[in-house]
Amino acid sequence: MIYHMVSSGPRPVAPFSHAVEAGGFVFVTGQMPTDPLAPDAPLPEGVEAQTRRVIDNLKVVLGGIGLGLGDITMARIYLTHFDRDYAALNAIWPSFFEPGKLPARTTVGVTGLAVGALVEIDLVARRP
Repeated sequence: MIYHMVSSGPRPVAPFSHAVEAGGFVFVTGQMPTDPLAPDAPLPEGVEAQTRRVIDNLKVVLGGIGLGLGDITMARIYLTHFDRDYAALNAIWPSFFEPGKLPARTTVGVTGLAVGALVEIDLVARRP
C-alpha cells in the first residue's frame, strides 16, 4: 500500500492520510469545505458553495497523486440536511464530470460533520 499526504491539500481535521492506494485503487479520505490556504476561514455559505469547495479540495488531492475527477469510480456524499439539500446537490453534481461519465454514488443523511460542514465527500478512484 501507498499512503499519500498531499502538501498542497487541505489540512486534515483528524489523524488520516489524504489517500491510500491498494491494488490500483485509490481511496480518498472525505474532504470538507475548508480552504487549504486559509483553513480557519469561515466555510462557504450553502450546500452548493460548500460542494464546489469540497470538489476543489478533492481535485487538489487527486492532482497531487497524478489523478483527476475522470478517474473516480465511486463517490460517497454525506449531507447534514438531506431533505433540504439533496436536490441542490443533484443539480450541480453532473457539472463536475464529462457528460455521460458520472461515477457510481451513494448519498446519505448524517446528524453532523466535522467543522460544522453541510457536506463531505469521499472517493474511490482507479489508476488508468
